[in-house]
Amino acid sequence: MTRFFRLFLAALRGSETNFTSGSINRAIFLLSVPMILEMVMESLFAVVDVFFVARIGTEAIATVGLTESVLTIVYSIAIGLSTAASALVSRRIGEGNPREAGTTVGQVILVSLTMAVLLGIPGVLLAEDILRLMGGNAQLVANGSGFTRMIFASAPAIILLHTLSGSLRGAGEASLAMRSLWIANGVNIVLCPVFIFGFGPVPAMGVMGSAVATTTGRSLGVLYQLYALTRTGSSVQVRKDDLTPDTGIIRNLLSVAAGGTGQFLIGSASWVFLTRLVSTFGSEVVAGYTIAIRILVFTILPSWGLANAAATLVGQNLGAGQPDRAETSVWRAAFCNMVFLLLVGIGFYLGAHEVVGLFDHDPRVVAVAVECLRVFCVGYVAFAYGMVVSQALNGAGDTRTPTLINIVCFWLIEIPLAYVLAERMQWGPSGVFWAVAFSETLLAVLAILVFRRGRWKLIQV
Repeated sequence: MTRFFRLFLAALRGSETNFTSGSINRAIFLLSVPMILEMVMESLFAVVDVFFVARIGTEAIATVGLTESVLTIVYSIAIGLSTAASALVSRRIGEGNPREAGTTVGQVILVSLTMAVLLGIPGVLLAEDILRLMGGNAQLVANGSGFTRMIFASAPAIILLHTLSGSLRGAGEASLAMRSLWIANGVNIVLCPVFIFGFGPVPAMGVMGSAVATTTGRSLGVLYQLYALTRTGSSVQVRKDDLTPDTGIIRNLLSVAAGGTGQFLIGSASWVFLTRLVSTFGSEVVAGYTIAIRILVFTILPSWGLANAAATLVGQNLGAGQPDRAETSVWRAAFCNMVFLLLVGIGFYLGAHEVVGLFDHDPRVVAVAVECLRVFCVGYVAFAYGMVVSQALNGAGDTRTPTLINIVCFWLIEIPLAYVLAERMQWGPSGVFWAVAFSETLLAVLAILVFRRGRWKLIQV
């Protein structure tokens, strides 16, 4: 226990940043602990918001759900760029070239801000139209447009929080990425009830308060990341001249990011369609679906910590010319993730009513959320392997292959299957839930088959 505790503290401190030698198990532990804690804090963003927003009413929950279903486009860009940043930075670190890694991070910042402006402005200007397009009624649009407008205005904070975390993870500085999420979410947890319900001189803002609290927290998290990346002595330091556009690095970054963005856009587009399909069954169904998704995210995001650890190990070890060590790291991380999600899935399946009851007491909302959560739990084991192996391919710079797999599983299988089951076979919302579980399982199987072929070991970035 003493040895474990010391290793745990070492992981929190981030005392090691290069993982191309030594014990693979130790490397996975040192990377995954802060990454898991980072993802736990990220998932708390979603859970805390819906917890307090649920106290306002069903319409407020639906507003958040409809907004976030479209905001996934912003998340797609952020995660795609984060994937590319992690792959490029980890490869440069593995090659022993930290100065080039710093220049890469500088280009990540430039591209992130550009994309944030391009995506945020239309969202601010078209907030009402977005809610109306997603099926919101006149009252929901009138009351929720401020929330939607504020969230889209925070696009720079959303994207930078993801891309700078990816850069830090690629550099092996997972503990710094973790701390930035602690700051962001800690502020959100404190401010969310204050701004939503009011406190002292602060007036109650309702659902708008959730947007203000979240934006404030994310912005402070980004400021901490910028401090960590610009201070003297950091493993990857960004200098002023690194912010000068470098077309070569930007082209390489966008090339890798295109696949990562494509993957999430494909998944996001399918989620938008599924949310629109679910909305045809009423606001209570949308609310239940939103709660179940937030609970799912709470457990899936920590698992992404292990997946991101595998991606960093793949990138650094390929850069160091050790592809076999990279592959071994992936299989070990995937097994650990499978054990974790299996236990979580069993717990959620058995205690679904109690978990959902923490967020809402409306019988219709609870019934939908419980059913959705239980169906998703059936696919948890497949989720575990699928996310680790897919992220490992991304870490190698092979973002094209997971993109093609996503197209098959989400667009060619999930969307048509959800429509057929929900509408044609009249399963209702249950058809959507089962389509998701089946498609995610298929994705895991295809990702494993491709990974075993080993072509990812030859990718150059």
